[in-house]
Amino acid sequence: MMDGNLTETILSVLKIVWIDLLLSGDNAMVIALACRNLPKHQRKWGIGLGAGAAVALRILFMFVVVQLLALPFLKIVGGVLLFWIAYQLLTEEDSEDHDIKASQNLWRAVGTIALADAVMSLDNVVAIAAAAKDSFSLIIFGVGLSIPLIVFGSSAFLWLMQRFPLLVWAGAALLGWIAGDLIVSDPKFHQAIGEVPHLHYLAGAAGAALVLAAGAFRRWRRPEEI
Repeated sequence: MMDGNLTETILSVLKIVWIDLLLSGDNAMVIALACRNLPKHQRKWGIGLGAGAAVALRILFMFVVVQLLALPFLKIVGGVLLFWIAYQLLTEEDSEDHDIKASQNLWRAVGTIALADAVMSLDNVVAIAAAAKDSFSLIIFGVGLSIPLIVFGSSAFLWLMQRFPLLVWAGAALLGWIAGDLIVSDPKFHQAIGEVPHLHYLAGAAGAALVLAAGAFRRWRRPEEI
């Protein structure tokens, strides 16, 4: 009996580790995108505060995620919000408010991170809670493990984005993919259109394409607005 419980616990731990490795990348990408234009001396603060916000939101959603997911249209609203966040991050460099003080930029970056994480953490928390099988200690383990993954992952993404600017577009496309997939996973949306083969892949691809098209259109229109 003890061997069976131990085996089940080990399997749950391995599942949580795998989930954290997969899902923390999204949070790390958002943090890196939001912090990439901060002054160098504020980037560590942005990453630290952003990671703290991500973890705090995960802990909060541990207690309310079931009730939140039961609300109709929540995922649709969250998906639309993610589209807007992705577009804002992609066109941030075009903004002309460079005279804003650095401290305001820092908190605006943290606010962007918190807003995106609030949307994305819903599914992340559900996955961890399901793998933990109602074990509070395993849930705490899963949340705790996500902290270094998000912090170090954000630093790695930020380093790569500074050297390969095309990754900014790839990150925005990733958010668009998540947004599209989130919208079609809403029960109300599913009821409205019924069964569609490979719907999640189609919606994700359409979401990524929409974000990239909006960003490209914004860049194309930019000379006319000056």
